Amino acid sequence: MEEDEASGARSAGSWRGVRCLITGGLGFIGSSLALRLVERGARVTIVDSLLREHGGNLANIKPIKDDVRVNLCDVRDEHVMAVLVRETDVVFHLAAQVSHVRSLSNPYPDIEINITGTASIMEAVRKTKKDVLVVRTGTRGQYGPAIRLPVAEDAPTNPKGLYEISQLTAEKILQMYHAVHGIPCVLLRLTNIYGPRAQMQSSNFGVANWLIRLALDGKPITIYGDGRILRDFVFIDDTVDAILKTASSENCVGEIINVGNDKPSSFLELAQAICRHVPGAEMVFTEFSPERKAQEPGDFYSNIDKIRRLVGWNPITSLDEGVRKTVEFYQQEQRNYW
Repeated sequence: MEEDEASGARSAGSWRGVRCLITGGLGFIGSSLALRLVERGARVTIVDSLLREHGGNLANIKPIKDDVRVNLCDVRDEHVMAVLVRETDVVFHLAAQVSHVRSLSNPYPDIEINITGTASIMEAVRKTKKDVLVVRTGTRGQYGPAIRLPVAEDAPTNPKGLYEISQLTAEKILQMYHAVHGIPCVLLRLTNIYGPRAQMQSSNFGVANWLIRLALDGKPITIYGDGRILRDFVFIDDTVDAILKTASSENCVGEIINVGNDKPSSFLELAQAICRHVPGAEMVFTEFSPERKAQEPGDFYSNIDKIRRLVGWNPITSLDEGVRKTVEFYQQEQRNYW
């Protein structure tokens, strides 16, 4: 497809015929994005290395397995990425090591995957096809502790962990390639995403999904402190909407954009929603351990005025509805995720 045709399809919201490459496409967000893109007529290629315990799961693309190409390779391989980029209109760069907890004991995957992997992709784009749009998903952790709530895109970035530092570095790599080499980029900072197709084997990824697993396993939902700490939980369907809307708008090129929720919920409210939808579920309160208390950043929720102004996006799924849909998915698909 010619570049102007691809841009036209994206702008119209159909994505028909647009060639999309999704790194980390067998993971939680990547597979959810692939499902929506196929539904809208895109030609989707998925890249995933299926690193153990990183969330990649072929079951995630079961409904579209015959409609996508899957390339089991590593984003750090610039030569492979160059071949794939050559046939692409939009790169959705989602591949990353995304566990803060794991980065505390082994920082090297964060450096190798998040930083080197991002540089590999951008070099492939620079050398092969500089008009490819690159959309990258980072994290609200790049801000560090909130100085002022809600947290806007111009807030200071003072991340406290290697994972968050590596994500911020990856974002800055894209900014440099955009400024110096003219490669169009959209830079998203996501907050507390939950929903179907997330990995459920480890508590190191996504607190909302893990609490749902505890309830489905008949174990108490653990609430630290009084449960009043606030987070801006965003359901996966709303997240995919935000990714596609920002990828469709010229106004978003070169911009850092929050994808969050300015109507936050407490962990207590999250646990109460889970208890409403999992029969017999109960919660227990416990004190923070010294280590967990030292890492706890306190309340955090995003200012989403910018994405609202640029593309008219708002999260529309209530916490109760999102929890219900998540519980129903894992009740039906538990064998593929436990």
